[in-house]
Amino acid sequence: MSVGEKLALDTTKQETAISSNRMKTQTAIENTVSREKNRVPLFVMPCVRIAVFLLDGVLSILCFALAFAWRENKTIFAADERIFSREFAPYAAILPFVILIRLTMFLYQHIYKTRGAFSYTTEIVKIFKAVSVGSLLIIAVAFLFRGGFEFRNFSYSRGVFLLDFALAITAFSAFHLALRYAQTVIRKRDINLIPTLVVGSGTQAVNTIRELKARPDLGYRIVGIIPISTTQNGFDVPIVGDIGDLSSLIKELAIQEVVIADDSISHETLFDAMMKIGRKQRVEFRIAPSLFDVLPQKTQVEQIGVLPMVTLFREPLSDFERIVKRVSDVVISLIALVLLAPVWLIITFFIKFDSRGAILFRQERVGMDGRIFLCFKFRTMFADADQDFHKNYYRENIAGNQTANTGNNEKPVYGKPANDKRITRTGRFLRRSSLDELPQLLNVLRGEMSVVGAPPPIPYEVEEYELLQR
Repeated sequence: MSVGEKLALDTTKQETAISSNRMKTQTAIENTVSREKNRVPLFVMPCVRIAVFLLDGVLSILCFALAFAWRENKTIFAADERIFSREFAPYAAILPFVILIRLTMFLYQHIYKTRGAFSYTTEIVKIFKAVSVGSLLIIAVAFLFRGGFEFRNFSYSRGVFLLDFALAITAFSAFHLALRYAQTVIRKRDINLIPTLVVGSGTQAVNTIRELKARPDLGYRIVGIIPISTTQNGFDVPIVGDIGDLSSLIKELAIQEVVIADDSISHETLFDAMMKIGRKQRVEFRIAPSLFDVLPQKTQVEQIGVLPMVTLFREPLSDFERIVKRVSDVVISLIALVLLAPVWLIITFFIKFDSRGAILFRQERVGMDGRIFLCFKFRTMFADADQDFHKNYYRENIAGNQTANTGNNEKPVYGKPANDKRITRTGRFLRRSSLDELPQLLNVLRGEMSVVGAPPPIPYEVEEYELLQR
């Protein structure tokens, strides 16, 4: 056989092997997708959390009412057309606060979290904290509110609140521990498990798969593995693709968590997948501690079974905290717009008096997850100002020429150009006092910015960012 024929034969074998591997991978993906579609529908667990939330509200009422009946030895409901008895009426007046405080404290302690691992001891501690702080707030409300004007002179029994505290600790602990036990049971039946993808081939990947498959009570289901090398894992876990397909596989297999269990993975590949997935997919990336050199700021160290894990880019705010933050932004911006209306009028007058042009200046900025929006500011430059001036200056600064456009080589300038001739007299004052940013309250109302946070960058600034900076 000639050399050419041998090369042709080797090439054919390689192509056949590649084709075979692709077919196996595609089959594994199809089988995995089929299994995932047969799982419990995604809406079930949110419905369960809502049901538990409502039951906690009912339990709050029962504990408070039972504490009154036990301590005062009086009836709760009236015999006539009224709902509550005369003795219980002052307590019924603060009952809405009792429910609101109890549920808010439980939300704050993340009692309704159903994902991932949990501990019975930690659950009891969370309940104790929530009930203790909640009881103190209930007492404060009772003695400040006094049931409204109707019961202003009424003196609440401290014994009722102490009994309510004891009953709440007992009832909520028993209820939620029973729920956690039920959660453990259903997890052993492959329900309420987080679809997880493992990336790696070495010892770390082997240990990760072994621990998570042996402990379904931890709440994880290994959907598949993406090997870094050709080494087989040997744990009956399908190979669903290669590292280049990570972002597409996450979407295709409805992955909720990715465990990086191999320090040979390319940092660029890892962060590229994170950026492509974005926040909307709600995917958490966990990484083995040996990769600490690429950790960004938003990390959290946890232990899953015997495995130390680092979660990347975990959102610092829960859904409830995001709602509170958004409501706060809207309220603060509305109040500020009303109170600062006279200041707006004065600034408007000086801008029009100082130079011709519009009052407001609109500029594209980059918001969360790379979304482009129009940012509002008071105009501080002349209407015909060169818009490319700052862009060129910024890029020369990035290139290391810090003295660009300053006219003074002895005093390097970082950030904005010194003695910018494009800025008006009024604009200089507005910039020094940051009053030019007042119209950004409109962006806050539109949900594009927040009252507290870093200023959004300009698109051409983001273009110069490195991958980790993005």
